[in-house]
Amino acid sequence: MTTIHVLYGTESGNAEMVADDVAATLGERGFATEIAELSDVTPADLADYERVVVVTSTYGEGGLPEGAAPFHEALLAERPDLSGLEFAAYGLGDSTYETFNNAVDTLRGALIELGARQLGETGKHDAASATDPAAEATAWVLQLTDLVPA
Repeated sequence: MTTIHVLYGTESGNAEMVADDVAATLGERGFATEIAELSDVTPADLADYERVVVVTSTYGEGGLPEGAAPFHEALLAERPDLSGLEFAAYGLGDSTYETFNNAVDTLRGALIELGARQLGETGKHDAASATDPAAEATAWVLQLTDLVPA
């Protein structure tokens, strides 16, 4: 069975909580999951993975959170072949900013540039909506039929 790696980048802990809930939901559906902060993952690790769910918040005016920026820099510097990787991406942001959910778009773009294939649409939570980001993310991940077959 393929392990689904749930990787998160966070500044205040919200993306970690969402990633925990996504991993738990996948686990309840019988999938093996591993969760890690992006800062604890190397580009070589990522190149060895088959399936990943990336969850990240956007920090400040569109930047990557502290837990994701070093990973992104290393990814672009090392440029591993990610053609064997399938991934889904979920972002946490605030639509009152012009750079709404920019961090997840930045990571998604880098993964695609390096050959990874995205599964489904990028999920995007809006903090201005006052909805629960974990509830939205778990509903989103279960709709990704390429990741979670019916």
